[in-house]
Amino acid sequence: MAAYREAAIRTRTLAWIRSGLLASLLVAPGPAEAAELKPEAVHGFDRYVQLTEKRMQAELQPGAAFLWMDGLPEARRSSAQAQLQRGEMVAARLKTPDPSGELRTPGALIHHWVGTVFIPGTSLRQVLRTLEDYDHHSRYFSPEVTKSKTLEHAGDDFKVYLRLTRKKIVTVVLDTEYEVHYEHLGAARAQSRSYSTRIAEVAHPGESSERQTPPGKDNGFLWRLNSYWRFFETGGGVYVQCEAVSLTRDIPTGLNWLIAPFIESIPKESLEFTLRSIRTAVLGEARG
Repeated sequence: MAAYREAAIRTRTLAWIRSGLLASLLVAPGPAEAAELKPEAVHGFDRYVQLTEKRMQAELQPGAAFLWMDGLPEARRSSAQAQLQRGEMVAARLKTPDPSGELRTPGALIHHWVGTVFIPGTSLRQVLRTLEDYDHHSRYFSPEVTKSKTLEHAGDDFKVYLRLTRKKIVTVVLDTEYEVHYEHLGAARAQSRSYSTRIAEVAHPGESSERQTPPGKDNGFLWRLNSYWRFFETGGGVYVQCEAVSLTRDIPTGLNWLIAPFIESIPKESLEFTLRSIRTAVLGEARG
């Protein structure tokens, strides 16, 4: 009987928490309340990217840890390897320190995640061929990517368009453009860097009244997105790593404790979805 009462109390408590969260979300600033990207936030993001890329450059030197997990302690690295061999994904949140301590992004948040998957029975060439097939990203990365197109292509350089659709309580549609550069680092390794050049929120997508909100003067769901990919081929397949640095609006004052975990889960979930999707797409192309 006591166990039954405890279970009933837990059920009521969880229901109360869910109700409180939903009510807080409903009163939080919604799509009608726009944010504005401040020049100081852009400067802070650019500074963060500069420091991050300096660390990345050092990792390309001979003897350095090419993949993020290569620099982990032995026990953690072995555990990560076992997860990858089981077809799982390994991810972690990162933070690049600023020695000056002056980095600020007023009204905005920087999100920094890294993730890795292992794709068995494939080659570096096959992985790159699939990833560079931007015209079909709407198929490989559905439902997050609903439209995709190669705008320009010259050698290892691409300019691409992606329409992103993200659903979590509300549905957000973004028209985004990127500049992407690939670089081969020998027969078994490669990397690429993708920089967003334009991100515009779409109002009334798919309707006759569809329009784009001026970039930087929207709801601030995504203002910047840099993606850094690394590829390493072994005898049994290819390790694919993606490190993503993004900039969004800040969390409304007063709702930090409740909303922060919810909002900050989106960059991680998007990264995980992307890596799982590229693994599925490459395996599917190999079978085909």
